[in-house]
This record gives sequence, C-alpha cells and structure tokens, in this order.
Amino acid sequence: MLEYIDLEKILMLDIETVPQQPDYHDLPEKFKELWVKKAETFIKNNESPTPAEAYGRAGIYAEFGKVVCISFGIFVKDNTTECGYNFRIKSIINHDEKILLQEFADLLTAKFNRGDSLLCGHNAKEFDFPYMCRRMLVNGIKIPAILNNQGKKPWEVQHIDTMELWKFGDYKNYTSLELLATIFDIPTPKDDIDGSMVGDIYWKLNDLERIKEYCQKDVITVARLLLSYKGLPILSDENITFA
Repeated sequence: MLEYIDLEKILMLDIETVPQQPDYHDLPEKFKELWVKKAETFIKNNESPTPAEAYGRAGIYAEFGKVVCISFGIFVKDNTTECGYNFRIKSIINHDEKILLQEFADLLTAKFNRGDSLLCGHNAKEFDFPYMCRRMLVNGIKIPAILNNQGKKPWEVQHIDTMELWKFGDYKNYTSLELLATIFDIPTPKDDIDGSMVGDIYWKLNDLERIKEYCQKDVITVARLLLSYKGLPILSDENITFA
C-alpha cells in the first residue's frame, strides 16, 4: 500500500488547540452570546448542562479557540535502520498565536513549496489543516500554497490523512489514532494526557512543554502508522531525533 508515496517528501504534523480564554466568564459579551448559540447543540444532546460548562470544548472550534503548539517531523533515508528511515521532529510553541502561525507559515513557504511536497496528519483534513488556515486568516497571515486547498482540484491537494486512508472510501466512521495504534501494535500516544486535558493544562497549569511533548508523541505515532500502512517495520525510538 502507498508504494507511490515518497516518505522523504512528507511533512508529518499535529497541532494542539485551546479555548481563547481561561473560562466562559472571561469572554467579551458578544462572544458569550455567540458561544451560547454554538453550545445549544451540546445542551440539547445533554452533553453539557450549560454553555459555561460546555466552554471546555471551545478549543476545537477555530472561531473560539487558538493554536498553541505545532509539532512536525520528516523522514530521512537511512538504510542502516530496520525500517529504512530516521525521523526528525521539531515543535513550535508560543502563547502568541500570530507569532507561532507566522513561523510555521514561513517554514512551509521556504521548505515545502514544491509541487511534490506533502502534508500528513491524522484527521488532519477535517481538523488540523482547515483550523490552521482559519486562524491564519484571523491573524492576517498569508496561507502557504501547500496548506491552502481553495480552488484546487482533488488531485492537486497536497494533503494525506491517515484516517482517510484507513477508511478506503468509507465515509461513515471516525477511527481514533489511539485505536489504530493499538491495532498495529504501535506505542500509544495517550500515555500521559489526552486531547480533552490540553485546555486545562494550558490555562490552569501554564505548561506548554507538557503540551509539546504530547503533540510530538502524536506526530511520531502518525509517522509509525504511515510506515505500517506501507508494510515497513516500526520506527524505533533510537531513530528519532528532536530539534
């Protein structure tokens, strides 16, 4: 599977997002009103009793959240390793979302502006890629060509999604990264925290480093999953370097 994909042309990535404010009550009045409308669905479905209690979910919506970490990595050919590659990973973290997104946009424009470059993540076509595009627009940042799929034909979009690949054309199901990691006997990325805890870790503990470590684990897991899709041995910890 995926014999046509050159792993060295892919930038693997994952983002972490949080609500824009520590608490619902910290929102400007207009945004409170808009969040109440957004939260109506959660309340109707009995998922959260009140808009204030539902605010912990605000980080998954680009209109109410912000990006605090982007982790990314690349494969480097190395025939001395079992899987044939090393993996280099780096993260950008910042409380100032505009600085963070501008740095990542500059990286994509400078290093991944070729027609054969690819971006890859898990559920990234539904979440990571559009979320970053929306937040770049909000922050007045030009969206890099490789990230922006507006006006492109399907075969021109330079995005790979490990969840979409697993569907094989099935549009009904969401399959978590944790479940696929378990199926392929890949170490779980959820051994410390999960996505639902990121907002509290950011706003209550102010621990960006912990969020970065969690984000990097997801990138490594996605990289290992892609190798499994290609029928290659698992990427060992010894073949991973952190910038």
